[in-house]
Amino acid sequence: MSTAASTPITPTTPTGTGHAVELTDVAVRFRTKKRDVTALHEVTLKVEPGEFVAIVGPSGCGKSTLLKLASGLLKPSTGGVRVLGAEVTGPRRDIGYVFQRAALLEWRSARKNILLQAEMRRMEPEAARRRADELIEMTGLAGFEDAYPHELSGGMQQRVALCRALLHRPPVLLMDEPFGALDALTREQMNVELRRIWQETGTTILLVTHSIAEAVYLADRVVMMTARPGTIAGVVDVDLPVEREYAATMAEPEFARATRVIRDHLGSASAAD
Repeated sequence: MSTAASTPITPTTPTGTGHAVELTDVAVRFRTKKRDVTALHEVTLKVEPGEFVAIVGPSGCGKSTLLKLASGLLKPSTGGVRVLGAEVTGPRRDIGYVFQRAALLEWRSARKNILLQAEMRRMEPEAARRRADELIEMTGLAGFEDAYPHELSGGMQQRVALCRALLHRPPVLLMDEPFGALDALTREQMNVELRRIWQETGTTILLVTHSIAEAVYLADRVVMMTARPGTIAGVVDVDLPVEREYAATMAEPEFARATRVIRDHLGSASAAD
């Protein structure tokens, strides 16, 4: 993990565009061979520019579906989705997306995996290389930029994936359980890194996670969902300092309060499922 101070980057979230992400009375329904399924039901959520919001809930409640709606990869059955003030009608090219698996190309180095984003978006090559170097330094990958995926640990691979997602300075970053496959210590380190990167970039982040501690440590607000058909049962405001040292944060009374509220909700949701 990098301990060197990074040069702050100008926040990427545009101003004057209203909510960064806005879902209004959204429902998602689909038909399987055996039955009709309602994945989401009457979901309304507003995420402000520059905010960090985590989403927790029982497995199968539609958390990942929410991210697909925001990215334009999925259309709602009813209701509306807007990003940066504009209606989402198809895939958004300006959004960053990080998945649970890094999905790196084994025949490309870390730097070239990051720059794959530039090739796909036809970014100006020299500017893309400078931005990649900036992100490599910021995420503690300096010295490993020429390493191939099989030479990198799981945590380092996820850092490459994060750099790739941030290369084009997305105003909104969607993260779907990005650290779920990592060991506990590496996950903790990645939490610290992500919190610091969010502070330095100003990017709006919407994070899906099954870890209550991760949600409370990272987020400004934690959205709690019910079992399927998923809807929002409540939102917990996390009243912790912006600067969060990991061990000290875990000992804060507010951390204990927020995690208790979320755990009680998830326990009730699981019992009702």
